[in-house]
This record gives sequence, C-alpha cells and structure tokens, in this order.
Amino acid sequence: MTAGERVVVVGAGVAGLTTAVVLAEAGTSVQVIAEQVPGVTSLAAGPYLVEPRDKVDQWGQRSLEIFRELAQDPATGVRLTSGIEASRTAEAAPDWATTLPGFRPCERAELPAGFTAGYRFTVPLIDMPTYLDYLLRRLRDAGGVVEQRRLTSLSDAGPASAIVNCAGFGSRDLVPDPDLRPIRGQHVVVTNPGLTEFFSEDTGLSPDLQCFYPHGDTVVLGGIAIDGEGDLTPDDKAAAGILARCAEVEPRLAQARVLEHRVGARPTRATVRVEEEAREDGTAVVHNYGHGGAGVTLPWGCAEETRALLSVK
Repeated sequence: MTAGERVVVVGAGVAGLTTAVVLAEAGTSVQVIAEQVPGVTSLAAGPYLVEPRDKVDQWGQRSLEIFRELAQDPATGVRLTSGIEASRTAEAAPDWATTLPGFRPCERAELPAGFTAGYRFTVPLIDMPTYLDYLLRRLRDAGGVVEQRRLTSLSDAGPASAIVNCAGFGSRDLVPDPDLRPIRGQHVVVTNPGLTEFFSEDTGLSPDLQCFYPHGDTVVLGGIAIDGEGDLTPDDKAAAGILARCAEVEPRLAQARVLEHRVGARPTRATVRVEEEAREDGTAVVHNYGHGGAGVTLPWGCAEETRALLSVK
C-alpha cells in the first residue's frame, strides 16, 4: 500500500485504536468503525495468558518499550509502578519477570500471610479510560476519523483499499470464527485508601483472580475469568468475592468505597490471530484479534505487524 490509501479499521478497543494510530501516523487515511467507542472490553482490560508464546513475547516486548516511553507523559494514563507478584506455592519466577526493571525475589516479610514466594519488579501501569481517550486524541490528531455503527459483516465496512479486523469477540460473527470464545472478566473500582504499589497473585488457571492496581485516587481490583461466558452484566456475588480476596491481602481495601464495576468478555482462541486473508473481491484484509485478556499488553507489537502485512512504511 501507499500513503494516502484508505484503510478501515473495524473495532475501537485497545487493539483497534492502537492499530489505527500506527497506520494513520504512517500516512494512511484511516477510518475506524465500531459499535462501541471506546470498546467496553478494553475498559475492563487486565493481563491474561495467550499463545503463541514466541510471537506473544515479541509483541509484548515491543509494546513494553513503547509503554515505557508513554509513561513519561502523565496525560497518557501510563506510569511506571513497582509492585509484587506472589504465589502460594514456591515456584521459580517466570522468564518474562526476570527481565523487568527492579526485579528481585521478595523477602518473606514482604509477602502477605499465606504466600510462600514472590517477586518485585516495575512495570507500566495503565489507567484504561484515560489511555483509550489518549489513543482517540492521537488518532484524530493524525487525521483519522471514527464512525460509530454496527456492522453485520466485514463487507459492510464499505469500499476501502484494506480492512483491518480488530473486532475482538465480534469477529466470531463478522469473520466468522467459531473457534473464538468469550472469557468473562470483571473488575471493581474503589477509592484509594493510600496504595501506591500493585499486587498480583499467580493463580494459574483458577477462575478467581486476585490483583489490585492503584491509579491515583482509585484502585482497580480484580478479578474473574469465567470461560465461555460473555454476559456483560455486573455480578454482585463476583464483586463481593473480588473485594474479599483483595482485602485479605490489603486490609485497607475493606473500607474503600465502590465507585464502579467494569465487565468485559476477553476474546479468546487457541492463538492470537494476526494474519492476512485473501478475499474474493480482492480487498486486502488483515485480522488482528483473539488476544484474550492480553490485548492491553500486546497492542503496539501487533499493530506494527499489521502495518508490515499491509506493506505500509
């Protein structure tokens, strides 16, 4: 493709908006079409395991580099934060953690009761509503436009030199892709009782997650991962469980006031799909979806690969 050709990006979650920014800043005429702007699942985003490992590592490392740069500007909603990931069983630290700034094993006194191992490191912490607003501003500053409407197929995106599908779980019907399934996630946002560091438990494949991420005056508490469920209605029982688990680790959270609930359906498949598809009408189509709960940790790497697949310099 050459600069100035029209590209339609379907979806306005973190994957869609990041891809649109990368393409628009490369000189492409970009239109984003989405039913929800920004996407509701990205507002509730949090990290979760995805495959294929080699590609995920590449996309994640590139995204980490860019998030570190963005953390220098408070307006992005990204900031570098120190914290702990802990386990109730003594295990070796994951490879990805050992490469992060400030990595070191925790002293026993640093760990909450019931935990036997933990690691301290510094990572970019992202306030998703602020960050998604930043991406929208950056896209519009680069000349991109956003249209809010529902598509029944990718062909409904209209005439374009290329279509990039970042529709998340919507890809199940738009592609269609029957291998795509939802994993329901829920976060509880509360007032911040004075926390400055994050905490995350390595819960393995358990549907009950445990983490909290401070963002100034608020703290985001997580979470759940219910495979096969895509209902976006807040679950009071799940919220109570999230609050109880987090308060067990950090008692100050027990008195925090609940501000809102964020619910999303992680678009999950066996592997993240970032690839071209040949279509009968000759339109170039690149898919960029299926990130599960890791869409927030992979977007810049996936967006740059999408740009390469479209041969946009």
